[in-house]
Amino acid sequence: MADTPTTPDRAQSRKTRPTQRGRQLDPRALAEIDALLAGRPRARDSLIEHLHAIQDAWGHLALRHLRALAHWMNLPMAAVYETATFYAHFDIVRDGEIPPPALTIRVCDSLSCELAGARALHAALAAELDPADIRVLRAPCMGRCDSAPVVEVGHRHLGHATPAAVRTLLDSGDLHPEPIDWPRLDAYRAEGGYALLNKARSGEVAVEQLSQVLQDAGLRGLGGAGFPTFKKWSFVRTEPAPRYMVINADEGEPGTFKDRHYLEQAPHRFLEGALVSAWAVDAAALYIYLRDEYPGLHAVLSEAIAEVEAAGLAAPGYIVLRRGAGAYICGEESALIESLEGKPGKPRHRPPFVAQKGLFDRPTLVNNVETVYWIPLLWQRGAEGFASQGRHGRKGLRSFSVSGRVKKPGVHLAPAGITLQELLDEYCGGMADGHRLLAYLPGGASGGILPASKADIPLDFDTLQPHGCFIGSAAVVVISDQDDLRAVAKNLMAFFADESCGQCTPCRVGTEKMLGLLERDEWDADQLQRLAQVMQDASICGLGQAAPNPVTSLLRFFPAELARQGVTLHPAAANTESAS
Repeated sequence: MADTPTTPDRAQSRKTRPTQRGRQLDPRALAEIDALLAGRPRARDSLIEHLHAIQDAWGHLALRHLRALAHWMNLPMAAVYETATFYAHFDIVRDGEIPPPALTIRVCDSLSCELAGARALHAALAAELDPADIRVLRAPCMGRCDSAPVVEVGHRHLGHATPAAVRTLLDSGDLHPEPIDWPRLDAYRAEGGYALLNKARSGEVAVEQLSQVLQDAGLRGLGGAGFPTFKKWSFVRTEPAPRYMVINADEGEPGTFKDRHYLEQAPHRFLEGALVSAWAVDAAALYIYLRDEYPGLHAVLSEAIAEVEAAGLAAPGYIVLRRGAGAYICGEESALIESLEGKPGKPRHRPPFVAQKGLFDRPTLVNNVETVYWIPLLWQRGAEGFASQGRHGRKGLRSFSVSGRVKKPGVHLAPAGITLQELLDEYCGGMADGHRLLAYLPGGASGGILPASKADIPLDFDTLQPHGCFIGSAAVVVISDQDDLRAVAKNLMAFFADESCGQCTPCRVGTEKMLGLLERDEWDADQLQRLAQVMQDASICGLGQAAPNPVTSLLRFFPAELARQGVTLHPAAANTESAS
């Protein structure tokens, strides 16, 4: 009988790979990452900080460095890549691609800047500068609407920008963040600063006592939602420890810049209010999430925190300062928390609310910069002094960020309930020369648009909802008879379409669809209203829910003006109100 040929074992015959599947780790890149991040934490919540460090060091994020970072942090490459690609300020350079030029100029294209000529400025800079050496990009609101148009050259911002001013700045070579002259710890303590924090910690002031002051003053969340501050404290305090405190310093709403103003003017007052709030909920740590468009403020806060630690007012590391990376959606509190954890900033489904399960899945108090700024002042001056400042039946003070067609743009501290006309006449010096009031945004890009005929409505929480608008963070953008309302609507909708996180279909598709409809000379009013309703009803968070507000406002209040400007409504908008 002939020998039967033997069949080799399948395991032995299978070809084996000398390396793992996928792109391989570059030992040199790993050595570079190890040297750059030496001594830094490797936890997931530090991911975005490490991405910033790489971008700052090399001017971009090369894939070889991202692979090395994933290995260094013991994270899946997919997690690192997903986070890095989510944020606008990170430049991903894939294998074989040419890195971006060493210098980037960003031209703000927010509504206030567009009214001030940003589009022509961008075109002029793009035409003059060599793209091989300098790239010129359009960018969303930079929080400097009172000095529009604004450009960021490297890390330095330039207000009232012109091509000549940009060239002068380039020639100077000084592209570091603009210097900020701020009051140091000694100066703040000389005027009674940190007295409330010391009394709170010593037991001289009780949480209930301070909460009553905030309740009597009517202090509410001043980032947009307007939720009573004392109630937030109470909700978080009832949850089990450990708890966390988070400050939302990511004001990205076009037209808003009040938080930047207060952080520049009084960083220690802000820090005291934040530390008192952290004390009130017995927070294990205090996180400050600062938007990346404020590089000068990052330096200010870093120094101020160091002063606080050196003075023994906070334990080293108790206050954690984190940078955003160019994502408007991270102004939403749950998206902000996702970002703090090193993830893409996508809003969470609720419930549970962040007061129950927030940062690191623990109860978390989230407050706006201006909200905590007021706490030491309210204690010093008393609740009555604050609450008695309103007009037209309202109570308190409001910080209005005013921009657009006014003589004196800026942050104006005015009585709650002041009307737009009073604000213009008493604080803003009236309309800019040659301009007549046509419309105004009472609450930034998402707060809707009101006609000049409604310039006598009290501006405050709960007063604008009957008109389909809200005050939000009190960002007032003034529009004149020389402005194109369709261009205004397109600018705002393009912002929302670009800033949508893409998580839910009503927002992701709805904003793009609505922008396309606005491009037409003939607007289908019924279709726009139906689309707006779907977005308002079905979007996960406030971005998609509020994005249609400018459009529905125009359909409601401005059909005649739209027609005058060449837009045909078909069918004619129903249930409209006169804008005259």
